[in-house]
Amino acid sequence: MSRFISIIIGIIITLSSSLSFCATAYAAIGLDNNGHLSACPSSPNCVVSQDGDEKHIIEPIAYQGDRHQAKETLLKVLSVVPRTKIIEDTGNYIHAESTSRIFKFVDDAEFYFPEDQNVIQVRSASRVGESDLGVNRRRIEQIRLAMEDLGA
Repeated sequence: MSRFISIIIGIIITLSSSLSFCATAYAAIGLDNNGHLSACPSSPNCVVSQDGDEKHIIEPIAYQGDRHQAKETLLKVLSVVPRTKIIEDTGNYIHAESTSRIFKFVDDAEFYFPEDQNVIQVRSASRVGESDLGVNRRRIEQIRLAMEDLGA
């Protein structure tokens, strides 16, 4: 009986620490007062186009022409990214969640449209775990290619 209780306590401790990490990662969502996306944590499961270090940096998504049209094109692209849903869509910011097929891990992707530049600043990060095996970087690069294919 005491072994069973030890296992249950171990599971509870593991889950509570995982949930606390998840809450910390999720709290990093959004723009700061200077119009910057949050920095990536030290883990390699995040990419960001603003103020990223060499391990986490990714280029912003450039677009030609109108910011409103670029945003509409991005929304079209996101609508066909598997297991992805839009969580927030404001004038210059989009937050989307992508869920992995097998383990149901959630990644947060953020897109910021600065008014003075023809780029979309991006951040994509896993909520839990250490490594994402490059999934967040590949997702952003695939979105970039789709935007280019659609003429954005």
